[in-house]
Amino acid sequence: MKQIRICRMTKELARQYFRQYEQDPMQFMDMSLFQPYVYSDARSDAQYQRQNDLGRVYLAVMLDQKPIGEVILKNIDRENHNCTLSISLQNDSVKNHGYGTQAEMLTLEYAFGELEMLTVYADAVHKNKRSQHVLEKVGFRETHADDIFRYYRCDRANWKQSLTISDISVPPESQTDQ
Repeated sequence: MKQIRICRMTKELARQYFRQYEQDPMQFMDMSLFQPYVYSDARSDAQYQRQNDLGRVYLAVMLDQKPIGEVILKNIDRENHNCTLSISLQNDSVKNHGYGTQAEMLTLEYAFGELEMLTVYADAVHKNKRSQHVLEKVGFRETHADDIFRYYRCDRANWKQSLTISDISVPPESQTDQ
């Protein structure tokens, strides 16, 4: 069973992540806005710098020694102890293995424990059922919806971690190739 870890994103980790990144069409309700991602060092560096300039917590999702995803904690309100979680996995080869679930659980533990957040928010476009499922699986509850997004929140006081990282089943490599 493979498990992931999260760590602070560095410029080099961002470059490694974005070299294999593929834009996910499930993140777009309006497909006219979708464009395939084209890698460049400058584009990766700009994304890394933007996250840091905005004061966000920018994390890498690591499998072995390779970044396979990014988690961003944004809209951080230290006075009211809340923030918004955003997650993206690199491409389809790392999806449907439980890595996103593990990453969200680790991020909630970090946000509630280290950052002392009381509430973590998230959202997902209506058609992204996979993202909605993972959010609900790790303890987020839908609060409302609009024409594009479903909005979620997870409160530290009510967060009942029904799963632990070791309980998440990640199939062996031989089963994931089938």
